[in-house]
Amino acid sequence: MAGLPSEDLLRRLAPQVLGAVVRRFGHFDTAEDAVQEALLAATRQWPVEGVPDNPLGWLIRVASRRLTDLLRSEQARQRRESRALPVDQPVVSDVDDTLILLFMCCHPALAPASQIALTLRAVGGLTTAEIARAFLVPEPTMARRISRAKQSIRASGIPFGMPTGEERLTAVLHVLYLIFTEGYRTTAGPHLHRADLCAEAIRLARIVHRLLPDDGEVAGLLALMLLTDARRPARTAPDGALIPMAEQDRTRWNADDIAEGVALITAALPRGTTGPYQLQAAIAAVHDEAPSADGTDWPQILALYEVLLKLNDNPMVSLNHAVAVAMVHGPLAGLSLVDDLRRDPRIAEDHRVFAVRAHLLERAGDPAGARAAYEAAAERTMSQPQQRYLRARASRVGG
Repeated sequence: MAGLPSEDLLRRLAPQVLGAVVRRFGHFDTAEDAVQEALLAATRQWPVEGVPDNPLGWLIRVASRRLTDLLRSEQARQRRESRALPVDQPVVSDVDDTLILLFMCCHPALAPASQIALTLRAVGGLTTAEIARAFLVPEPTMARRISRAKQSIRASGIPFGMPTGEERLTAVLHVLYLIFTEGYRTTAGPHLHRADLCAEAIRLARIVHRLLPDDGEVAGLLALMLLTDARRPARTAPDGALIPMAEQDRTRWNADDIAEGVALITAALPRGTTGPYQLQAAIAAVHDEAPSADGTDWPQILALYEVLLKLNDNPMVSLNHAVAVAMVHGPLAGLSLVDDLRRDPRIAEDHRVFAVRAHLLERAGDPAGARAAYEAAAERTMSQPQQRYLRARASRVGG
């Protein structure tokens, strides 16, 4: 026995414990209750008795016993009995269980919103209240969403194990990308970003990368997150106002994150097929390595977006491509592409289309059109910092 338990230790061990217990017994939802009780027992006992030499084994043993009790009390006929694990017995596939747990949370039967919620709950260790606050929904609503997700997994009958094929890995990466994006560019509320969600997405991406170090898209996603999050310290003024990239103090960007992200994408690109996350990371690296906004290599960014467009029929990629076209060939060329996007129902009413159009109209010397587009963009976003920024631009451009 040594030391006292830390919140970080329990948070790190929780998904491994849950994965191991689900692998042995099944019953995802009941297993989570048992793991939570084991974690509570640790917070009570370890400060008095000391942290066990094998804290993971201790937690799995306690959770397994509690789960057996719960299953017996519910008279569950399909339980699989197992001998209790000795404290010092090594646990097989600890980290693999975490990855499998991620795959389970991204079960194809679940909607993306449920995949995100369950991932943050089971693997990230966030409480239902924390997840509800992050996505601005009432706690009971989020609790029902998580409960339905667990029921869907149970009803599917799919055993706990590593799935085959690339589809589930693609789903896992997409969920982590969505968590990061919501953290970096919060869709609603008083804050521009949620640093806790960004950090959680990066933490989970590191786990996947550690387990699948040769997968280029896993490395690409982690690099993209690091290269993007590196700019976060410079994105807001002291009063919380948004600062666009072109006006940011680049000395405030996180140099360590940029170096790590560049190293990841540099190593990943030559290996095998290049995927969308690698291309996005490469674009982010060009931005981050530019000495100034004026020194950005826009022709290279445009070339990368041309390749990305062939792989990804995503309207946001098309919008970013339009920006790159405008930076290389002038605002009128970009405006033509943005006007085409306004006919795409997937993005036609997105505030970002109007914001880009406003910026390009301003550059093209149409202040009245720019002002109207800025105001239209402000009306379409639920983010308060974005609203303030867009309205300030509308006032400044005049017209």
